[in-house]
Amino acid sequence: MNTSFIIWGIIIYVIIASVVALLSRKGNLPGMSGYFIGNRKMNGILSSLSYSATTYSAFMMVGLAGLTYQGGVGALGFEIVYFTGVSLILIFGPRFWLAGKKNGYVTPSEMLGDRYQSKSAAAVIAIMSCLFLIPYSAVQLAGVGYLLQGMTDNRIPYSLGVIIAVILAVFFSYTAGIRSVVWTDSLQALFMIVTSTVVVLIIVNSLGGFGQFFENLQVDHPESLSVPGNGYFSILTFLGLTIPWFFFSISNPQVSQRLFMPNSFKGLRQMLIGFLVFGFIYTFVSVMWGFSALQLFPDLENADLATPSLLSSDTVPPILGVIVMVGILAAAVSTIDSIMLTLSSMFARDVYGNMKSRPDDNKQLKAGKIFIPIIAILAYAFAELELNLIAVLSVAASSGLIVSVPAIIGAFFWKRGTAAGVIISVVVSALIVLVLEATGTKPLGLGAGICGLILSTVLFVGVSIFTHAPKDKAEEFVNLMKEHRKKTV
Repeated sequence: MNTSFIIWGIIIYVIIASVVALLSRKGNLPGMSGYFIGNRKMNGILSSLSYSATTYSAFMMVGLAGLTYQGGVGALGFEIVYFTGVSLILIFGPRFWLAGKKNGYVTPSEMLGDRYQSKSAAAVIAIMSCLFLIPYSAVQLAGVGYLLQGMTDNRIPYSLGVIIAVILAVFFSYTAGIRSVVWTDSLQALFMIVTSTVVVLIIVNSLGGFGQFFENLQVDHPESLSVPGNGYFSILTFLGLTIPWFFFSISNPQVSQRLFMPNSFKGLRQMLIGFLVFGFIYTFVSVMWGFSALQLFPDLENADLATPSLLSSDTVPPILGVIVMVGILAAAVSTIDSIMLTLSSMFARDVYGNMKSRPDDNKQLKAGKIFIPIIAILAYAFAELELNLIAVLSVAASSGLIVSVPAIIGAFFWKRGTAAGVIISVVVSALIVLVLEATGTKPLGLGAGICGLILSTVLFVGVSIFTHAPKDKAEEFVNLMKEHRKKTV
């Protein structure tokens, strides 16, 4: 593909997205709540588009397509399990929203710290989130790097693609905080879903239509249509990938923080419905990308180059290829800037903000803004390692974040949960997950995420039983939905 097309596509995207970001500054909301969660005034449509763009990142069109290329239809099962995990929002979404509105929470870790009456618990969860989400940010940067490198035959090198994504994410984060990110996310989500769907239909048609498409797979790559197929998706590998992904919607703070933002219960409902529709379409589109690349380029050395190879091929008209490329770039940037804002808000609120000389709201906001470029630099350094298989690396990040799930469930459904149980379960389990991921060790063949979840649950329950629980806050959280129903009757 002509590199100049790609460069002009990036320039046009940057101009349009920058204008949208700058326009979002009008009526800018002050303070931590305004900058990081839009003062809880986001309507349902904007919330759903932003939630979708934040969740479905470079992981999908680059990572899930690559995983499909690598392991076949098992990748669809893996993503469907995540999709079913979104049902957790039906349970936890209203509770997050009610707790946030009642107590003015800005971050999920702040909420948990207040529930368990422990600033230390809030700080521990914030630090743990940074530990695992910075590598996840790097995964998005790597997706952009591989995309531009593959489509231009290395005329735009990997590192330059990563730098472009970093600069855009920092700019959008700084422009107007979450308002900028939400509006650019909404633009990017629409762009992503329309362009990727149109192009996959063109590719399938060029391969003879849907009937011929799957017949070709059955004849030439029969293992791709079965599980474990070529052996990649063994049952333990499948569980190791899917269990952390199932809890993604509540364990990943850049996603769960969005539950504080809708302006009403109706907005929260619209956000979830819109996300489900978006996700259903985008999941099948991404899997079809992987199967298409398998038919056209069966001998790729790196599965993450499946999508770049497709977009730069003669099958896809150059203009459409550039448009989809920009959509994937936008998807990655939307996730990175959301993570930057979430981590910086957690650091400002729950680490810096919990110091003995409690800084006021404005000082916390300044600290959060200072932390944004630090996160960007760390993510860039990690991305430069050029690790393969983006989807697997994404799951590795979720494997670490899953250790907070028992504390989150306990916050709303178990009055005996304690701060000591939270701190010990999160710290010990996160360290074990880090060791398992770093060494590649799988006790009894189980992935790090499963081990982390089991250990965290045992420690949280065990330690909580033998330590003191804060009764007042426990009652408040467990009875949130009962109180809400009484008020609405």
